[in-house]
Amino acid sequence: MNDRFAFAKLVDTLSPWIHQFVFVGGWAHRLYRLHPSADIPAYQPLATLDADVAFAEREKLEGNIKARLQEAGFHEQLTGNHRPPVSQYVLGEDAPTGFYAEFLTPLIGRATDREGRPIATLGLAGITAQRLRYLELLLNAPWRVTMGEDWGTSSPLTLSIPNPVSFIVQKLLIHDDRARDKKAQDILYIHDTLELFAADMDRLSAIWRDEVRVAMHDNWVQNLLRAMDDVFGQTNDRIRDAAAIPQGREIDPGRMRAMCHAVLKEVLA
Repeated sequence: MNDRFAFAKLVDTLSPWIHQFVFVGGWAHRLYRLHPSADIPAYQPLATLDADVAFAEREKLEGNIKARLQEAGFHEQLTGNHRPPVSQYVLGEDAPTGFYAEFLTPLIGRATDREGRPIATLGLAGITAQRLRYLELLLNAPWRVTMGEDWGTSSPLTLSIPNPVSFIVQKLLIHDDRARDKKAQDILYIHDTLELFAADMDRLSAIWRDEVRVAMHDNWVQNLLRAMDDVFGQTNDRIRDAAAIPQGREIDPGRMRAMCHAVLKEVLA
């Protein structure tokens, strides 16, 4: 199945709640190309089969999202020992490699309850969302893009994605906790996002100053600046791994590192 049409099927299915969700992760990066500020390059964006759907913990989701997903052909898969368990919603029968959606919500405050058990998931409207640290950054000042019918939706649909500054900042803050392959992928996402909006640095700086920075704890800002220097301060194996990911284009690791470091220093000044 064409992955764009699979994603469009998910968006169509979630349309009754579309104003309450922010689509994050790899699909947000692909959807940036629909924004009028994007300078679309010749190369194709990174492909991803998993769609991450985020919402605020206090969001009032009414109805039964799980039932609607199942009616549309999504099958629930449960993993882990958390209560409720982590859930993936897989489209079709090709579960090991097929398109799937996960729901996410911020982890705010303690990571464990008084008995020491992880506060890892939240059950709401029939679905289970994973609680993740720093996720609230992606819900702050989101951008809106419209998917046309060429994506396979029943009609044009407007949805929310993180603004690119929040997208990059969250990637940097979670970097140390990511697996090696995910670290490389995130570095490439940061690089490609900066390229998409390279002509609009003043706007990105304003988003950081007026929307993102003011909503962050001071210690988060310090962690962010340290992460920026740790990730892009020198060319290392993570940078080289990231540069080797794309097929059909060549990226010089040193230039990738230098560009990201210089632009981020300007944007996050």
